[in-house]
Amino acid sequence: MKTKMMRGIIKLTAKPTGFVEVEGRDDDIIVFEEGLNCALNKDEVEVEIIGKSYDKQKGVVKKIIKRNKIRFVGTLKKTPSGFIFLPDDFKFYRYIDIVGIAASAKSYGEPKDGIKALVEINDWHNPALNPTGKIIEIIGERGLHETEMRSILVDKGIVYDFPPEVEVEAQKVSRGVLDTSGRKDFRSITTFTIDPKDAKDFDDALSFEIVNENIYRIGVHIADVSHFVRPGTALDAEARRRAFSVYLVDRTIPMLPEILSNDLCSLNPNVDRLTFSAVFDIEKASGKILSRWFGKTIINSKKRFTYEEAQEILNTTPSPTLPQRERESNPPLRGGQGEVFVQELFELDRIAKIYREENKKNGAIEFETDEVRFELDPTGKPLRVYKKERLDTMKMIEEWMLLANREVAKFISQKLGKKGRASIFRIHDTPNKERMEELAIFVRALGHDLRIQNGEVTAKDLNLMLSKLEGHASESLVRTAAVRAMAKAIYSTKNIGHFGLAFEYYTHFTSPIRRYPDLMIHRILEKNLTGEKIAQNEMAKFQKICDEASEKEVAASQAERESIRYKQVEFMQEKVGQEFDGVISGVTEWGIYVEEPSTKAEGMVRLKNMTDDSYSLDEKNYRVVGFRSKKKLSLGDKVRVCLLSADLARKTLDFKII
Repeated sequence: MKTKMMRGIIKLTAKPTGFVEVEGRDDDIIVFEEGLNCALNKDEVEVEIIGKSYDKQKGVVKKIIKRNKIRFVGTLKKTPSGFIFLPDDFKFYRYIDIVGIAASAKSYGEPKDGIKALVEINDWHNPALNPTGKIIEIIGERGLHETEMRSILVDKGIVYDFPPEVEVEAQKVSRGVLDTSGRKDFRSITTFTIDPKDAKDFDDALSFEIVNENIYRIGVHIADVSHFVRPGTALDAEARRRAFSVYLVDRTIPMLPEILSNDLCSLNPNVDRLTFSAVFDIEKASGKILSRWFGKTIINSKKRFTYEEAQEILNTTPSPTLPQRERESNPPLRGGQGEVFVQELFELDRIAKIYREENKKNGAIEFETDEVRFELDPTGKPLRVYKKERLDTMKMIEEWMLLANREVAKFISQKLGKKGRASIFRIHDTPNKERMEELAIFVRALGHDLRIQNGEVTAKDLNLMLSKLEGHASESLVRTAAVRAMAKAIYSTKNIGHFGLAFEYYTHFTSPIRRYPDLMIHRILEKNLTGEKIAQNEMAKFQKICDEASEKEVAASQAERESIRYKQVEFMQEKVGQEFDGVISGVTEWGIYVEEPSTKAEGMVRLKNMTDDSYSLDEKNYRVVGFRSKKKLSLGDKVRVCLLSADLARKTLDFKII
């Protein structure tokens, strides 16, 4: 009988059990521990089908085609026979025998028991033996804040320090004389930045000019990083390698050296700065774009606002559009800001709201999920966890950045015509039908409705569902589930539009300090403006840059999430034994996930620890049901829980339902 062999990516659980995803197949193939044959999480494998188990086809791994990774972060443990290594990744189901130490790691000192390290495994083909590996880097003492944050970065391949040649090049660039020739001068025009209060770099500014009683000229000015970071330099190679700035709970790992990102390329107040600008003449009443201009500029920002400061002006100052008599009867509440840029702020906010409403009507999906922030003491210990407030000023800046990104993409696309592909786009594919059907079932289990036809859903129907959820206990759960069900936005040379934003054309132009694709777009836009042709060999690189950036973006997001998760668990450590109100955020065959709303910390209630009854999973209805009592605990239910344990090593919380 002919054996049935298939290729795919294997994903492991902690049991360990593997599930092989094969392209073109609806169902994955289950692989139990005895059939893994040295396969690790997310390896590309060849698997042989040998039967059925739990209504799934059962297989064994016959060949490892490509390892997902060979370097792992974890803890060294000393034994009588030498060191072994316990990976942090709980899906790595064996320990590693240490057989060597790289020369670069020796500079950190000798390995010790309990020290965290980066280890590279050797070829592993015999499942009867543990894998072997060598120490690449000693990270530090386990449990210390600095060690744990650096561990997250090292695990994701995110480089902390810049190579010496890059720092030297950055210093040389910073000492150069600014060439302002050929730039449109905006230094006399009212210009300011609005950013988070803890921001260290300011890569975008807005200018506001009254052309006449019916027309405003509004500029979106972006730091001209491409002027300083040139192709073929060490700076450019390093920026491409990093692709993004990375944001952990306590630090930023910049894409560019700080002398550029925080100084020369940062639009700091009251200094001349080189920018690449998108300038729009806009009809005052309607917000209609009458004309657009793109080009190199020089600006001098008159004010550095925080979001909170700008919001205070909008909240406490009467609108300049009020009739004179009404304004006089409502004097401005200065709040420390006086009437600085009042008209500019009000008009930028008013027009941004027009654009926001238009985008929503066109099908832009309003995915506003809760974000958490931390107040840390000097040692990195979390003192407070709180949800980030979404201010109108944040939404205002977003709308102007969206406008600039969209119009730049449209301009480049129109210049390229049918040839296309000589640019970089930010694309977002239409949702996968199967995932949308699962989302519809999920939403229905919570008592809501998502209109869906043949597995397809429109952006307008998604928005309708989300709007009906506002203020509901399950709002956060559904928004998070909807985001996860969507395709991921990526970079590509092939423009298929952006489903989530409902834009036919979209790119990233507005953050070249922290995103390499934006830097590339600046170069591409400049060539299109000057009529310079893009060389074939340069065009050939674009898709590779897109693929690299999309991959690095995932790693950066994972690092940010892991640092948040670590600090949530650390914050909850001192609260073991305390009771909390929670919401059931997930149900599985082994337990119930519960989220504590104020910190967004999620933990598990294990079914085996629920002693009042024997519970089993009702997968179809997203709930667990008691065998004797028929008691139902469903997704979205509010529950009272007690925190049993907080495991920092695994970044997990265990709850018990009261």
